[in-house]
Amino acid sequence: MRSRMLDKELRKFGRKVVNESKKNLKKNKVTDSNLAKSMKYSVKTKDDKTSLVFKMNDYWEYVDAGVRGVGGTKADGTKWKLKKVTTNKFKYRNKMPPASAFSSWVVRKGIAPRNAKGQFTTRKSMMFAIAKSVYHTGLKTTNFFTDAFYDKIDTITDELGDAMVIELEDAIVNSISNDNITIT
Repeated sequence: MRSRMLDKELRKFGRKVVNESKKNLKKNKVTDSNLAKSMKYSVKTKDDKTSLVFKMNDYWEYVDAGVRGVGGTKADGTKWKLKKVTTNKFKYRNKMPPASAFSSWVVRKGIAPRNAKGQFTTRKSMMFAIAKSVYHTGLKTTNFFTDAFYDKIDTITDELGDAMVIELEDAIVNSISNDNITIT
């Protein structure tokens, strides 16, 4: 039997995690991204098992955990400044991120650089320069989703516990027949 209270609590939890994750993205200045728009949750039931599913763009984990850059020296002799990454989960080694990944971002930001003569440079060269910078400096750790999830999991444990107790009480009351109690 599917519990409406359990569904309600899971939906409330999902909504709180998504809202808090979006706030964390803003706090970490990851505002011009499709990531916040893509974040959704749903409660699904299959074979009397209820689950909460979070969906977002597939690169969310890199933004959450961060990616360690390779560092190195720039053409002018200065060193690349690495972003703060608190995990060793992801790191660039010998392959840059694809320049095409920054295409829509460059357009949304309205980046149209000029050369020394004042002429516009190509979008392709701009995307390559951004990809190279990300490769060397990395992506800082934001923990936008991880922090939201663990902050909200503390609040839901009591609420879920109450929902499960009420569900169990209802199951007991509905299962009493001829002095026999059957709990499923």
